[in-house]
Amino acid sequence: MRLLKFSTGLCWLLIAIPVPIRSNASEANASVGDANAGDADVAFFESRIRPVLIKHCYECHSDDAEIVQAGLQLDYSDTTRHGGDSGESIVPGDPKASLLISALRYEESEMPPAGKLDERIIRDFETWIEKGAIDPRDRQNAASGQPMQPADGFDWEREREFWAFQKPVATPTSIDDLVERKLVEVNLRRNPPADRRTLIRRLSFDLRGLPPTPSEVASYVHDRHPAATDRLIDRFLSDPAFGEHWARRWLDVARYAEDQAHKVGNNDSLTYPNAYRYRDWVIDAIASDMPYDEFIRMQLAADHVRPDDQDAHLALGFLGLGPKYYARNSPEVMADEWEDRVDTVSRGLLGLTVACARCHDHKYDPIPTSDYYALAGVFASTQMFNRPIDETVKTKKGQSEKPHDGVHIVRDGNPRDLHVMVRGDVKRKGDLAKRQFLTILSPNQPIPLNRGSGRADLAEAIVDPTNPLTARVMANRIWRQLMRQGIIETPSNFGKLGEPPSHRALLDNLAIRLIEQNWSIKRFIREIVRTETYRQSSLPNETAMRVDADNRLYWRMSPKRLSIEAYRDSVLKVAGNLDETVGGPSIQPDAPDENRKTLYSEISRMDLNSMLARFGFPDPNAHSAKRSDVTTPLQKLFLLNSPLMQKQAKSLAASLVATDGSISDQVALLYQNLFGRDPTPEEFELAEQFVSTGGSADEHMATWTQYAHMLLISNEMQFID
Repeated sequence: MRLLKFSTGLCWLLIAIPVPIRSNASEANASVGDANAGDADVAFFESRIRPVLIKHCYECHSDDAEIVQAGLQLDYSDTTRHGGDSGESIVPGDPKASLLISALRYEESEMPPAGKLDERIIRDFETWIEKGAIDPRDRQNAASGQPMQPADGFDWEREREFWAFQKPVATPTSIDDLVERKLVEVNLRRNPPADRRTLIRRLSFDLRGLPPTPSEVASYVHDRHPAATDRLIDRFLSDPAFGEHWARRWLDVARYAEDQAHKVGNNDSLTYPNAYRYRDWVIDAIASDMPYDEFIRMQLAADHVRPDDQDAHLALGFLGLGPKYYARNSPEVMADEWEDRVDTVSRGLLGLTVACARCHDHKYDPIPTSDYYALAGVFASTQMFNRPIDETVKTKKGQSEKPHDGVHIVRDGNPRDLHVMVRGDVKRKGDLAKRQFLTILSPNQPIPLNRGSGRADLAEAIVDPTNPLTARVMANRIWRQLMRQGIIETPSNFGKLGEPPSHRALLDNLAIRLIEQNWSIKRFIREIVRTETYRQSSLPNETAMRVDADNRLYWRMSPKRLSIEAYRDSVLKVAGNLDETVGGPSIQPDAPDENRKTLYSEISRMDLNSMLARFGFPDPNAHSAKRSDVTTPLQKLFLLNSPLMQKQAKSLAASLVATDGSISDQVALLYQNLFGRDPTPEEFELAEQFVSTGGSADEHMATWTQYAHMLLISNEMQFID
């Protein structure tokens, strides 16, 4: 931690400046053609950008054009960025400086000449460029035959040789041994165990999302019973906060939100004011350790699994809270909604970017366009449905007329199969694609999905223990959350553009364990946090840093930055203000008088709360594979100046001043409350110098408030070892 001094008028304030562990923000600034870009960015290009280029631009601006008009070729990443006769067409990160955008907006030139594109499509291009214009269309790969061949040319036997499509193989050894094997290969050793104060803080945040209390720390540190750590783990796993903390991880996957990215006037018909009921269902399901296979079944098809259990149907918010557009009868609009459902389910549960096959066979993975429409047909056979909360609600065709009076779920519509939309054009119908599961994940012939909408069949195909991906994907998500580094660092892309596993045998063993433990998330987490790999210290090692600076081999525990949820909740907790009531309607997390957990924040697709957005909260418009570690000056300015933080600092200071004892006693109490440890001699000295300035009672309180504020925004408050 680096400390800077600056004058406040009354005294000098020590401010901790966060040192980033590792930032993924560079992905947002990656150049065109970066093959290592985030899988979400690649998926966005494949689903939103490439289809438009194919449909509206390739005729005049590609290798297939008789004459490349204006010298502009748009079918490869390098030529797209380079531009044509008018100059560079794309400036990654700057849509306003990009000639392509001015042409799409008909400002200097007019593309396409047949008519200006829909505003929503143009905004997609602006978003793409803002995020770095990630474009995987590499000319060298295209020439070398790396992209997939047309569907009728797939060699399915060969494709199933890819590691992700093979059944996991168990290795009769422990998690620690599998990690140790990789370390031995490069002559490294695992770090020694973390001390007990560090370990209880780590476990408390990883399992509950909250710091341990001083009494919990003291009790554990002095408990020398051999089962002390196991008992601590079990206590944290049974804490109601476990369900809340891990529910938020799932809500990222589910792209949970309570409205849409657009609104026409005062029309609130597409909002989800009771979305929190789905959030509460997720909390309860995780807290009660609902088996993960059942967790999936319920969210895809609770109305089929438990037709008479109305409360269970809240799980259908997984689908029912997805993006929803006006012009409900428009084929183009509905096609976009189906794409969202396919994308969320396939990336979230299977780790495959199936939506990239909407307009053409997947360029890298064995997913033909017909497979995309086979899944899209399931959601085309499903209706968004606002089920009345009670019998007094005014309804229309069985739905509550006002969103405030209903819960937002889905139900079966008219079952139907879709025709392939040639190049994604809803007006160009190709072959009929019967509703069925992905060919690559079906043992022989594709598994039919034709009971009703097909949602129940889809759920069973996904959770089938012979499916090689479902358990692997969830095991990797949990491992990554606990260890900070995933075995696969593209957690929603296990395909050929994704990162290969650093420890394939370990991933396979974890997947098999998850299934064999009856898909119990709690048992699975318990097994990981009991390992020596998890419980080792985070201390750096010069030799190991030279060999494996990113800690991909797990020679130490990687330090972790707290999510905005865990950080804000911790501040409220140590200030004595946290309301730990479980469940209920949403809140505004930056309101000074709001004391509920950050999990209960209102999540808007149109206007995400600025505090959440500033601290790396994911965009709820689409499935989120992982969060980025973002460090910016604006974060510190917020923490210094926000009424929320100032109020918590005052509360913390007031509680200290109210206690009897010396300044040393009060400083010790403060450090134990915030960090679970005693202050060092140097910290004692600095604190006493800072708060022993005399003055009136108000000045004394102001000094303590400043000191408490400084510690609340310190690195140690925001990171765990």
